[in-house]
Amino acid sequence: MTLLRESALVMGKDLRIELRSRVALQQILPFGGVVLVLFAFALDPDRGLLSRVAPGLFWAAVLLAALLAVTRSFAVEDANRARDGLRLSGIDPGAVFLGKAAAIAVELLVLEAALGAGVVVLYDVEPRGVLLLACAALAATAGLAATGTVYGVLSSGLRARDTLVPLLVLPAVTPVMLGATRAFEAALDGVPGDGWPWVQLLVVFSALAVAAGVAVFGPLLEES
Repeated sequence: MTLLRESALVMGKDLRIELRSRVALQQILPFGGVVLVLFAFALDPDRGLLSRVAPGLFWAAVLLAALLAVTRSFAVEDANRARDGLRLSGIDPGAVFLGKAAAIAVELLVLEAALGAGVVVLYDVEPRGVLLLACAALAATAGLAATGTVYGVLSSGLRARDTLVPLLVLPAVTPVMLGATRAFEAALDGVPGDGWPWVQLLVVFSALAVAAGVAVFGPLLEES
């Protein structure tokens, strides 16, 4: 089987597990919504400030929810020694990485769509620069998913996994948070020309994260 076909198999497996368990729907999505509501209550006295900082608050909520998604993605592999099954399946480790990262990315994109609607309603934000918003979201999501997958397998099997994943991922995705926030600010301010260089940064970061993940995932999976 080709790398892409094997990746699709892994992605499909993870997404079917999430659809059946509904953890993403019942826990991760509500968590992201609660974060947005808390931000809205905290800054509600100054509506102007709330709309200005909406891009940063949006991506902060996405990042916190992404940590839950990454932890969940590898927690399911602990059940019934499923991780051993992945090792013995004959599937290329690079395909396992791409499949798991793609599944996390799909979950995050659905989450971002829901949270984006929440930002428009709660933060009184007028959506502008839709193309820039979409490209920035896609590139940033790929970077978050790829980085989270690498550090997720690095910490999998450890007792301190739930606390170790945030400590590893948060510093590593700083360029994603910066680039995505700046691109969203440019789009919402009506100056999309200022946002495209940030999208280029996101694309470069995501490409490097994916390439590094394909290269190192196999050894990390064997050691986990």
